[in-house]
Amino acid sequence: MRTLVHLSDLHFGRIDPAVLGPLRRAVHDAQPDLVAISGDFTQRARRTQFAAARAFLDTLEPPKLVVPGNHDVPYWNVARRFLQPLTRYRKYISDDLEPEYEDEEMIVIGVNTARALAHGGGRINTRQVDRIVRRLSALPEALVRIIVTHHPFDLPPGVRERRLLGRARMAMARLSKANADLFLSGHLHLSHASRAAERYRIAGHSGLIVQAGTVSARSRGEQPSFNLLRIQRPEIALMKYVWDPATASFAASDWGRYRHSTEGWVAT
Repeated sequence: MRTLVHLSDLHFGRIDPAVLGPLRRAVHDAQPDLVAISGDFTQRARRTQFAAARAFLDTLEPPKLVVPGNHDVPYWNVARRFLQPLTRYRKYISDDLEPEYEDEEMIVIGVNTARALAHGGGRINTRQVDRIVRRLSALPEALVRIIVTHHPFDLPPGVRERRLLGRARMAMARLSKANADLFLSGHLHLSHASRAAERYRIAGHSGLIVQAGTVSARSRGEQPSFNLLRIQRPEIALMKYVWDPATASFAASDWGRYRHSTEGWVAT
């Protein structure tokens, strides 16, 4: 069994410092094999915000896989936005924009979907999908295959379609054939879990799409939260940790359980 903590949208510059200590303790107590952070480390890609994010990351003990988000690209500095969009991210967070983690039970592949031209949106391109497909095709079937992006492959009810990852349909069609199991993202500041078959009609395949909320003060009706996944093929269990202001801690609750079948990942 593997335990994966999924954080997203830290937004240093708009995060409540009171949350950071309890968040660190909750992650530590979960004893994850990997912490995946799906972008937006900062609010406005400023040096001080990146430095604060780096200081927090250094307090997390286990291996970490991180990808940038659109807020990690400068917004107001137009020259830097287009000529050096992720220079500060590379300096403070990670020089690897598309990292990988692999062990005996899972492969986790990060994808950079932040784009200078996209402002609040993001895209995945054919070159990126080619790389993932080549990588997955060389792996044993038993490995759980996980893709991490900032921008989402699905949307909760009521969210506008333009918030969907650009070229998501092309990517999902090809990644499904490569037997991708699990898609982790953020961006929307809303927790959400769905099956790929609910949006994409791909015969014989339905990956599990999981979005993490935000741990920042930029909530959209939810308290700060993060996800924990316990993964052991053919089962995945989801838990959500939600900030409780009354106790100044993160409280865990079961969120859903899924099992792999001939129809893909289905709720149990």
